Amino acid sequence: MRVKRLFFFLLLVVALSGCSIFMAMHGKRDPNLSVLRIGQDRAVVIANLGEPEKTILTENGRVDVFRLQRGNAPSAGRALAHGALDLLTFGGWEIIGTPIEAMQGETFTLTIEYDKNDKVKKVITGETTVEGSM
Repeated sequence: MRVKRLFFFLLLVVALSGCSIFMAMHGKRDPNLSVLRIGQDRAVVIANLGEPEKTILTENGRVDVFRLQRGNAPSAGRALAHGALDLLTFGGWEIIGTPIEAMQGETFTLTIEYDKNDKVKKVITGETTVEGSM
């Protein structure tokens, strides 16, 4: 009976552990916003940022809206710390570690306006706007 309890307990520890470790190892790298420039082609923007969440066609061109995340880069150090704490607490750390990893990073909206030739005309991130004239 004691062996069965120990086995069940160890199985439970293994089943519960690993979520925070996995999340720490598989975060998203920060988007490279330094590639954005006024006059840049839309194809270059999409190649660097991925597909926009929404595209709006206007009479002067189009507007792409991106939802991006920063501050959640993959981290072997965080994963190692979660693993050590899992071992020390027999998996109990997952109750705290997984929500901590879930709150990593900051999601923000990036809006890019293009002219009729699909060249960047305006970049808006939060309160910052960069405009240019052609």
